[in-house]
Amino acid sequence: MTTTSRAALEGIRVIDMSRVFAAPVGAQILGDLGADVIKVERPLIGDDGRGYGFSWVPGKGGIETRQSSFFTVSNRNKRSITLNHARPEGQEVLRDLVKTADVLIENYKVGDLKRFGLDYESLKAINPRLIYCSVTGFGQTGPMAALPGYDGLFQATGGMMAVTGVPEGQPGAGPSRPARAWWTS
Repeated sequence: MTTTSRAALEGIRVIDMSRVFAAPVGAQILGDLGADVIKVERPLIGDDGRGYGFSWVPGKGGIETRQSSFFTVSNRNKRSITLNHARPEGQEVLRDLVKTADVLIENYKVGDLKRFGLDYESLKAINPRLIYCSVTGFGQTGPMAALPGYDGLFQATGGMMAVTGVPEGQPGAGPSRPARAWWTS
């Protein structure tokens, strides 16, 4: 008897419009589970995470890529395209992709994609079965919803930076991110 196994999310298409870390890792997990993940990046710039950190992943034959291990870790099992969603032709390509997608993941600031007709309501009109996942630092509503959600911001607003770093009265004193020695070396 022959048995074949299928990945849990085989046949699911995900459009990944996310950058940096939290949302890309979410999309990467879907890829690990067998989904077809299409990462959408900005032309010439790509995902901001490509340049984060100090460790670069070499390309084939040891060619320097200037692609960070940070980016590589959170974007495995994805195909990648570049697309300028601020231009009408880029918006049209994205809408065409959405027609065949099951999930779209984005982590833009609240309201940013609505300006381009790429928000939940606009894309749901194209594909009513679309699951639209918007990852934000402070949710979709409320007084802080429009703020970006980066680690440094969370550390500062949560008070963690106030108890980390060099003591007052010494050179370099003041609030700092944890692992400051690593980050600035």
